[in-house]
Amino acid sequence: MLPSPSEAWQSCLEIFQDNIENTISFQTWFAPIKPVELAKSGSQILLTVELPSRFYYEWLEEHYYALISTTLAKVLGPDARLYYKIILAKEEEEEAAMRLPARTVSRRPRTQPLIRSEVPQEPVDRPALPPVKSNLGLNRTFDNFVEGDCNRLARSAAVAIAQNPGETSFNPFLIYGGVGLGKTHLIQAIGNYVRANHGKKRVLYVSSERFTNDFVQAIQQNQISRFSSFYRSIDVLIIDDVQFFGGKEKTQEEFFHVFNELHQIRKQIILSADRPPKEIKGIEERLLSRFQWGLTADLQVPELETRMAILKRKASDDGIDLPQDVIDFIAHNIKSNIRELEGALVRLMTHATLLNDEINTAMAKTALKDLIHHRPANLSIDHIQQIVCEYFDMNQDLLREKTRKREVVQARQIAMFFSRKLTQNSLKTIGLQFGGRDHSTVVHSNNAVADQMETNKQYRDMVEQIRSSLLSSLP
Repeated sequence: MLPSPSEAWQSCLEIFQDNIENTISFQTWFAPIKPVELAKSGSQILLTVELPSRFYYEWLEEHYYALISTTLAKVLGPDARLYYKIILAKEEEEEAAMRLPARTVSRRPRTQPLIRSEVPQEPVDRPALPPVKSNLGLNRTFDNFVEGDCNRLARSAAVAIAQNPGETSFNPFLIYGGVGLGKTHLIQAIGNYVRANHGKKRVLYVSSERFTNDFVQAIQQNQISRFSSFYRSIDVLIIDDVQFFGGKEKTQEEFFHVFNELHQIRKQIILSADRPPKEIKGIEERLLSRFQWGLTADLQVPELETRMAILKRKASDDGIDLPQDVIDFIAHNIKSNIRELEGALVRLMTHATLLNDEINTAMAKTALKDLIHHRPANLSIDHIQQIVCEYFDMNQDLLREKTRKREVVQARQIAMFFSRKLTQNSLKTIGLQFGGRDHSTVVHSNNAVADQMETNKQYRDMVEQIRSSLLSSLP
């Protein structure tokens, strides 16, 4: 008789935990996995586990294949097979899933990464190139990048890339997220790690604007060949804010060729953007598709615990003894991004220094009063759903169902938008209140509403009417 999926997977977890030295790695990559099915098919025993994203699948297969293979054989026998059920968030609210098999369990697990035979190997006798100015900020490292639920996957992938640039499946690596969430810090941390640990590699960080300006100057000076040769000589190319390539056709064409050359010879490409690739406007489809060849990871608004950790780390680095109640006050009231948190701390220190004032909660309220974005009290997700549904004259239960009717999707997106803007709830909590949806659905809804408001006056007026109804409905 077969054990239950949970019992079988628990036995596997115990072996994994004994063989993974880093507790954080175990918690990050194995704790979120959910066993869903254990069945027999002929002589084979099939165990299916659920993963939160395709990224998990690629990472586990890349780094833990041997351990998973031998563990599965030990727990369930030599004919055991593992299947991954991967949850995929569609552009709209419904979730989809894909089921992929793990590699065939082998008695001789692969210990070396597969080499793509069609990729030409770099010549050993390549002449040494002159050093390149990296343009990296030396203080942007992994050590001072605070990890939390909002950025754990992106940071873990960044560390893996930094340790083995160009040799992982995460090439290119594109990070996206809003202003002040740490995109530039994280991509520069990769560059600084490579420079410190792979000294011979040429690392270059440039903004998309700098790349464009260099290209325009090369055209003006008839030095396009020199420009192209320089960028194709880089081992780790880091380009910030690629959304600004939109509409610049000649720049995109040149970057397309640079990208192809670097990718073909297994040089690492790292990109950042303020939105997912599919939402970047004005960029050729062939280039957008290449942006998604490797790994795309998002950075989210930091949750309360991460905001508190950031404030503690920053205060400690600056030699500031910040009382816990002041940390709590700032973290609860400033939540949009990391840059605002750091700005609040600078404001607090400036106020204390100039006025020779003691740092406490009362002083913080005075010093930061124009930075605090007060949200209405007593505004709950349920109340927001109720008001939105009253506006659209629909049953509130529809917001939690998996229907894709246009009017329901619109109402759901607007309700999620206000739930994020007007409450203190996390993305995960908001998603759960809308029928157990993923946090990425909440992010997508927020972006969809914001984009519509920018381009559609009628839509913007409608959202503002709902906002007024929400605020006026409070006691």
